[in-house]
Amino acid sequence: MTVLTTAARRGRQPSAPGLWHPSVMTKVMLAVAILLSIFPLYWMIVIASRTNSDAVAVPPPFLPGGRLGENIMAVINNPDAHFLTGLTNSFVVAGIVTVSVVIISTLAGFAFARLRFRGSSLLLLTILLTMMVPLQQMGVVPLYRLMVSLEWTGTLKAVILPYLLNGFGVFLMTQYTKQAVPDELVEAARVDGASTLRIWWNVVLPAVRPGMAVLGINTFMLMWNDYMWPMIVLTPDNPTVQIAIQSLNERFSTNYVLIFAGTALSIIPLVLVFIAFGRQIVGGIMEGAVKA
Repeated sequence: MTVLTTAARRGRQPSAPGLWHPSVMTKVMLAVAILLSIFPLYWMIVIASRTNSDAVAVPPPFLPGGRLGENIMAVINNPDAHFLTGLTNSFVVAGIVTVSVVIISTLAGFAFARLRFRGSSLLLLTILLTMMVPLQQMGVVPLYRLMVSLEWTGTLKAVILPYLLNGFGVFLMTQYTKQAVPDELVEAARVDGASTLRIWWNVVLPAVRPGMAVLGINTFMLMWNDYMWPMIVLTPDNPTVQIAIQSLNERFSTNYVLIFAGTALSIIPLVLVFIAFGRQIVGGIMEGAVKA
């Protein structure tokens, strides 16, 4: 009571017990880290709003120019890049793969974490072993031959199919489900007559939403930035956004302005996805803090 009264007299909020107060040096280091993180994005906008001669000038410009809109239109209208097609294709591929990975991984995580069936430990170990092998690099030749035999080369199906499930997603959701969904909650729902699918839908999904958001953002970013496999199986007329950005290069020189302008356009969907799902992550962290 004395602490509350003293803090009120001084016009300050009372400190919560055990709350750590950062020092001035900590705040300075955090500010420096934020500036270092933001600077590449700022530099991208500076170059994207300039001319190609400004991009290679010494000393370089540090303020944005007035050609951002013109350069963006040059990227969109570039006949070799097919940039809008690349944006659409990347959104379709990343969206379908993200939904598939999140749903399947959440189902599998619930099964491994809270269901009892023969061979579950061995099956989970097999999934974990797949994470230790670079399947994309080692399996690119047989995977490409499979796509040729299916006559899927040049289509988005060839990019989507190999990524519909991954071992990391299953492992992440298994561990998260073990922490977020206690056995007692599942047993209580089963006593009430709920089926396994009903338990997953009404009990598990609301509890693991932060983990799903983390997995969704991570998967969307990985698919959006994927370069090697789309370059192998897609044609220049039907690219993803990363292939379209690479096509902005001129034959005998590097057009930094168009590449930076295309990159600036390509990160907009990533920012929107983070804004959409970031609230789930923060909400889950705050919910866990309140429970603790």
